[in-house]
Amino acid sequence: MTINFNDETFYGDFTFRNSPKAVQRFPFPFPEDSYMYSVNLEPHKSYRPGSVYERTFDVDEHYVAEMKDRARVLADDPLRCQSLPHMTLAGWDLVELIMTAKAEEYPDLFELHRDGDRWRWINRPLGIDDTFTFLDETTLPYGPMEYITRQTQGDFAILDQRDDNLWMDAGMVTTQADWSLDFDIGMNFFEWHAPVPKAHEMGVFVRALKFLLNIQQGAPARRLNWTMTINPLLDTSPENYHKWGAMKQELTAENVGRMMHLRVELQTLFRLPRSNALVFPIRCYLIRLEDLVTVPKWGRRFHRVIRDLPVELATYKGFINNRPKIVEWLSKYDDGAPTSPGIWPD
Repeated sequence: MTINFNDETFYGDFTFRNSPKAVQRFPFPFPEDSYMYSVNLEPHKSYRPGSVYERTFDVDEHYVAEMKDRARVLADDPLRCQSLPHMTLAGWDLVELIMTAKAEEYPDLFELHRDGDRWRWINRPLGIDDTFTFLDETTLPYGPMEYITRQTQGDFAILDQRDDNLWMDAGMVTTQADWSLDFDIGMNFFEWHAPVPKAHEMGVFVRALKFLLNIQQGAPARRLNWTMTINPLLDTSPENYHKWGAMKQELTAENVGRMMHLRVELQTLFRLPRSNALVFPIRCYLIRLEDLVTVPKWGRRFHRVIRDLPVELATYKGFINNRPKIVEWLSKYDDGAPTSPGIWPD
């Protein structure tokens, strides 16, 4: 497949853009005209050619720019990548999972050659050609998890399973929606989800944990999550809130369509074979509202979702103060017509 990689930024002058093709394949997260928490987990199988669900790890036009942005964030704050000592084997599991999937599904972009424990990895978009010994950290420029996640879009949390719970004991987190790996490292499933409103009372996390603990090797799962972001910011971390929080004050009735972005996370879960850990990739997709409403169904539905969202959720997702402006702007694209079921454009 041919991918034209964008030369773009996610900070400063914000030159990020979606091509018309990227708009059409955007993972719109609302199958109906309202939203409330649900576990919404499904098998992570190849689905709908051309969509973000077609391959194990989606590689798109933003790949090279996102990897440059990750390197920039890590240079400023190395603690965005951490791995407790007992998680090294899980890091090697992740190396094998990602390299194998990318080499098989994007053979024009990536190659993996194995001769016993001697591996050669070629990443053409990033100009990487490395030979290393599998399970020998000294043969890589970084630890195994950091090495491969510096080359893979999305954040990664690696969860150790013990005591009938999951523990966030390793991660690469540079594109998060206002949470901190440095704060959450070593926490269990309920501890790191503690700030989420309503879901605990609804029993969502109890059901989710039960499901996750039983994920089997070779049977990955996925779900979508969403929030909203001013400007196409990948890094909306608490550590950098002083840099991006004030941008919310810049929103006006005139610039809503250009500045406000729907931020959707494609969250997948894989059981790792040697370590028995779960890896939780969190791939962030951004779309400005003026692009989203070019799909009429999405414009109608998103207006209704944001308009009717419970106050607690709008507050948690960080746009409660700007909601009136957003709803007013979106209302221009809602003619009251019924919307078809599901997430796909008509």
